[in-house]
Amino acid sequence: MRQLFVLDPIELIDPAKDSTAALMQAAKRAFSEVWACTPTDLIAKNGRAWANVRIVNPEPWITLGENTNCSLEIFDCIWMRKDPPVDEAYLYATHLLEIAEREGVLIVNKPSSLRAWNEKLGALQFDSLMAPTLVASCITTLSDFASEQKEVVIKPLGGKGGQGVIRWASNHSGLQALLELVTQQESLPVMIQRFLPEVKEGDKRILLVNGEPLGAINRRPKQGDFRSNLALGGTPESTKLTIRENEICQELSPILRKEGLFFVGIDVIGGMLSEINVTSPTGIREVEKLLGLPISDQVIAVLGEELNKDSDRKSN
Repeated sequence: MRQLFVLDPIELIDPAKDSTAALMQAAKRAFSEVWACTPTDLIAKNGRAWANVRIVNPEPWITLGENTNCSLEIFDCIWMRKDPPVDEAYLYATHLLEIAEREGVLIVNKPSSLRAWNEKLGALQFDSLMAPTLVASCITTLSDFASEQKEVVIKPLGGKGGQGVIRWASNHSGLQALLELVTQQESLPVMIQRFLPEVKEGDKRILLVNGEPLGAINRRPKQGDFRSNLALGGTPESTKLTIRENEICQELSPILRKEGLFFVGIDVIGGMLSEINVTSPTGIREVEKLLGLPISDQVIAVLGEELNKDSDRKSN
């Protein structure tokens, strides 16, 4: 089996923390050939998808082969693991990967779903699982919602890792100016949600593979902050799923499978769905370390099962 990982420059990856490195090493342990490229290495030529790729020996980290130009048809699976932002270059890369998908290559996650599922907006179709939420660019509309909820968080729709998320309470001043800033004078929509005080106990990251939860960690905010993201100093803790969290996973599962969202990380605070992360979900290393679960190997095993099913369908 050959697996290609489309990612940020591989030399910049910290293998001790990075989920993509964990997946590459697990793929190697499962006797797959592991290859890598960046989105800028993708090529469309005469209606076919190509790329400049390098074979990788990911364990011990890392040995790289020479650049090779090849058709993407030779790969059984291509992982799109480029980190956000989902900018113009990212979107073009998904279109190029879609050519390989039409040629029968499994792309994880599905390119059209990567475009459609903004990590904030994608959760809105499960609004009954969420805290009261509004998305708008109109300052009056946003201000009225904030006043009604008393305490809110404001999130840029293109943000990642908790960056740019703001907490506001009714005893604070300056809401008008703040909303002018984050909406760029009403030219961009933002998400505003009722603040959940339960976040002080942590924000749970749950990893779902083909719609099923394989593991989770609790991320507790550092002192003086409400944001629990590990990139911002949050502390990972071992955890188990509650009945409510399992119910959330069960409701999401059929839709995630239908949309070709094979590897997903959802965030849950106080039993409320917060985000659905589909671009390059993280947390594998933390789950493996804290819970002693071989999550990366399990992901690759489930992927192998899906590839075998797909092969059987094509042969019938």
